[in-house]
Amino acid sequence: MAQERSSTTVWTGDVTTGSGLVSGDTGALGKHKVTLSNRVNAAEGLTSPEELLAAAHSSCLAMNLGATLAKNGTPAETLTVTSHVGVAPKQGGGLEVTHANVEIRGKVHGLTKDQFHELATKAEETCPIANVMRGNVPSDVKITFEH
Repeated sequence: MAQERSSTTVWTGDVTTGSGLVSGDTGALGKHKVTLSNRVNAAEGLTSPEELLAAAHSSCLAMNLGATLAKNGTPAETLTVTSHVGVAPKQGGGLEVTHANVEIRGKVHGLTKDQFHELATKAEETCPIANVMRGNVPSDVKITFEH
């Protein structure tokens, strides 16, 4: 079951005026242009490492919560997981990821608000991507149960 996934970025030019083209080796991501300007200013339709990290975070946590709920015998009707990953200038130069906050919303029949909160917390604590970031980046978790 162990798997490895890869992504490649080909960068041309210097960091301020150049750009990169990032793609996943499976082809599912397509090819996406990245630039420093669009990373630290308006996105203007381009992605960034932080957006890709947020996508990995939200999709991993949604999968993990779905599995946790199914194992509990209470599969979700709907789950919406949104990750917000920030970047800012780092003291001494360069950039740093400032936070990876996550919002979990779920509609699950057969659970109370407290039960959902407990299972969502368990899923967040066992999410592989969240665990990569845990202790390295501040993270707030907001959990909302929909009736």
